[in-house]
Amino acid sequence: MKKPSLFLLQFCFLLIFVSGCTLPPLTFLPPMEEGLAQDLPLEKVAAQNPQLTPTPTPFQPLPPTPVITPTEIPTLTPEPSATPPPPLETPAPQTTFTPAEAVGNLPKRINILLLGSDRRPGGTLFRTDTIILVSIDTQKGMVHILSFPRDLFVYIPGWTQDRINVAWQHGGFDGLAATMQQNFGVRPTHYALINFRSFKRVVDDLGGLEVKVGQPLYDKYPGKGWITIPKGKVHMDADMALWYVRSRKTSNDFARNRRQQEVLLALFEKFISLDAITRAPEFYKAYKKAVITNLKFEDGLALLPIAAQVALDRSRIKHYYITPDMAYDYITPGGAMVLLPNETAIRKLVKQVVGGK
Repeated sequence: MKKPSLFLLQFCFLLIFVSGCTLPPLTFLPPMEEGLAQDLPLEKVAAQNPQLTPTPTPFQPLPPTPVITPTEIPTLTPEPSATPPPPLETPAPQTTFTPAEAVGNLPKRINILLLGSDRRPGGTLFRTDTIILVSIDTQKGMVHILSFPRDLFVYIPGWTQDRINVAWQHGGFDGLAATMQQNFGVRPTHYALINFRSFKRVVDDLGGLEVKVGQPLYDKYPGKGWITIPKGKVHMDADMALWYVRSRKTSNDFARNRRQQEVLLALFEKFISLDAITRAPEFYKAYKKAVITNLKFEDGLALLPIAAQVALDRSRIKHYYITPDMAYDYITPGGAMVLLPNETAIRKLVKQVVGGK
């Protein structure tokens, strides 16, 4: 495999949900039946794969989070949560599906999916629990980042309606790219997949990350009990950073997406502080096995000037999120907890991210 650009590596090291450093031969599930998923009514929901255990994040809204601002992160005693407000009324799911209108492929745009999986050691099937679309405007030197909740309930071509994080099982990157195109109108041409062991190694090598926390997080930390991560800049080692982006006992998909982008930005800042652009050969040699990607060497060369621009001006990075008014809590007929997309709103957002007309 030819080496990817350092710019891509800086972004990809966030993606932390694979459990091994290398992947075994990938197993794809056979199509449910011929034809596209839009031919299936919503009521025909696929049975859960027996090899995978559903682990959805809790539904929103969330209880209030205590706010503290210590220099050390303490262990706290759990306190009863305030009674949450009643959930918003969930709209009735539609029984028909109209594929998204294709967003025009702009010649100066590179659309990349950054992915992380939950593959267990020795396993061949896995879910991509981290899905981040990075749209790079090579003409204007801008980077647009959009996170997709892993529990988003979408139509998967050749399969049926299911969580977006299982689309990889039905054709690998091509299957996921087709799912993105059918539901949201954009078909990414490149991808990068990383494992969390590699992420932890990188963060440890870098001496930890300074993460700018946007909202306090109160959750159970392994071995320390309940702790609060305060708002503001927080130093995190590899274990803390990994836990921060995966935490879900008091959180949801929307909050996880925001935290993932916070750590992603912290990682980028760390590499820039180490002059990683000019030290690209050194970093490539150290971490070349951390990322699996279809990007070619010439693709990487095209991205390096943009990395230099972003290093000088962080405002060139634009962050986008699917919000609670774009996806609603829903329990499928089979009992799965998912997020039902407001397709019109999400398609409009995707079009904005990729610069579609």
